[in-house]
Amino acid sequence: MAEVVTKGTGKVERTADRAEVQVNFETSGATRTEAVDLLTRRVASVEPLLARPGVEVRSRRLNVHDNWDGKRRSGTRAAQSYALRVDDLDQLDDLLGALAAAEPAWLNGPSWQLAADAEAVREAQKEAVLDARRRAEGYAEALGARLGTLLRLADGDSEAYAMEGIQAAYGGAPGTPLRMDQLNLEAQQITVTVRCTATWSLLD
Repeated sequence: MAEVVTKGTGKVERTADRAEVQVNFETSGATRTEAVDLLTRRVASVEPLLARPGVEVRSRRLNVHDNWDGKRRSGTRAAQSYALRVDDLDQLDDLLGALAAAEPAWLNGPSWQLAADAEAVREAQKEAVLDARRRAEGYAEALGARLGTLLRLADGDSEAYAMEGIQAAYGGAPGTPLRMDQLNLEAQQITVTVRCTATWSLLD
């Protein structure tokens, strides 16, 4: 029995409903104790910002290291970085504005995500199978045959891709008014892609 093997791709778009933000605060001092003490005071005003409803701290990471000028030690730098998840996008502009006003060393985000992608994946799977069938029907017609039943179906890779949002380090001077509403931080479209490989029988 003759067979035809085709690949199918399905893509669907959904509007992101979750964002991730990374922010880092740094201080320096003559000693490790001084640098860490300064950092502790610096982030003390930041922590309440992270307790807002709809904001989750995914990780906190502390880094303390000596600075060197050639072979000579020249003080210590301490840094604390946060990875934040924002499920309430109505909070995003205010959160980013408040974090930027706290003068971080850098602030990156948002990275856009879907909180749940199961429904989008299922729709993309249907589109992938239909695409594979259309291709198989085209080959069958070209051969003067009829497309038979599906014999095998193999799942391919799947992915969710978002158009890049604003991702830049805040570099304004202290006291500069923060206009986050002018940065076009609206939720981006997420494209969910599914691929499959299908084997069909060919009938005379």
